[in-house]
Amino acid sequence: MSVNVRSTIVSQFEEVAREQNRKLAPLTDSLVLMDSGLDSLCFAIVVARLEDSLGYDPFSVAEDVQFPVTLGDFIKFYEDGAK
Repeated sequence: MSVNVRSTIVSQFEEVAREQNRKLAPLTDSLVLMDSGLDSLCFAIVVARLEDSLGYDPFSVAEDVQFPVTLGDFIKFYEDGAK
């Protein structure tokens, strides 16, 4: 895939946090998503924008979806969804 999934996800987290006036925690792979500073609306915006920019939504195609817990899990979920 020509698009770097990790950098796309990180930039969307940062952009949505700015737009929604949220204080974003440092974005490390071990960051628990619920501790990121984003709320459920922010995550919905991030997922919708990632579908637009990456061209797929791994949540809609996965059979038994378990929502990723950490940022690293979230990135891996999208990287695996690209395959």
